Amino acid sequence: MKSINWSASDLEAFSALAQTRHFTRAAERCHLSQSAFSQKIRRMEDSLGARLFERSTRQVSLTPEGEVFAEDVLRIEGELRQALAQLRDLAQCRTGRVAVAALPSVAAVWMPALIARWRALHPQVTVTLHDTLAHAGLALLREGRVDLAITAGGDLREFDTEVLMTEPYWLVCRADHPLAAREAVTLAGLVGEEVIHLSRGSSVRQHLEHVPQVQGLRASPLEVEHLATLAALVAQGLGVTLVPELTLFHFRQAGLAAVPLDEPSLARPIVLARRKGRALSAAAQAFQALLREAPLAVRPVR
Repeated sequence: MKSINWSASDLEAFSALAQTRHFTRAAERCHLSQSAFSQKIRRMEDSLGARLFERSTRQVSLTPEGEVFAEDVLRIEGELRQALAQLRDLAQCRTGRVAVAALPSVAAVWMPALIARWRALHPQVTVTLHDTLAHAGLALLREGRVDLAITAGGDLREFDTEVLMTEPYWLVCRADHPLAAREAVTLAGLVGEEVIHLSRGSSVRQHLEHVPQVQGLRASPLEVEHLATLAALVAQGLGVTLVPELTLFHFRQAGLAAVPLDEPSLARPIVLARRKGRALSAAAQAFQALLREAPLAVRPVR
């Protein structure tokens, strides 16, 4: 049996003749001479080993085999048009989805306004947001469950990364604490203060543990998982704490004050990570571009 090696133009020629039932009109539709068109149809039938059309001096009609094939070709053409339209919509961000994992502070401070802006630009593209700690967000990225992860440092060698911003640290203390009236404080100025830390599993604590001056401070035996708990402990005068700027909204309550930490070297990088060697969808690329250009404003607590 001869091999069937038809091109898209062959199927186009068959479809044109099946619809027009006229060689001249079909050839014109395919921008071919009538003789070239007739040879194309004949080659198709020869490779198939069956006649697709009955020819007479007055008309062209489909054979029974041609009728069956015409139905299949029409179905395939419809599915192809639908697939191409869907592909065009995906490429132009008229449909699709993007999934992002972000640190809780980033998710709370930055992402709501950014997602609102995204929806205004691309209302038919779904955004899924996972507000999760650094290790869990990277696990989602590693497993391919999110396209992008916004995290804070750590060992990111397995990913492609870029720093979106760096955020300074602030001292949070009671409003009646002597340091609350300062314009800024240094780590040296915290000697003797009892510092309450987040747990060692948090990205904040992991970052601070690499700073020798922080390790020289007096650490409280109290270690907590949640910033709300940390705020409550500081409000009771049980110590002070050091937190990055994005988390300050947790401390907007009566009785607390935040003072800038004058330590330029102590800044936490906010990093955008993606899987190495994996192409992003058009929607994910557009969301990544929005992340790069979107302003991030933090209102301090004073």
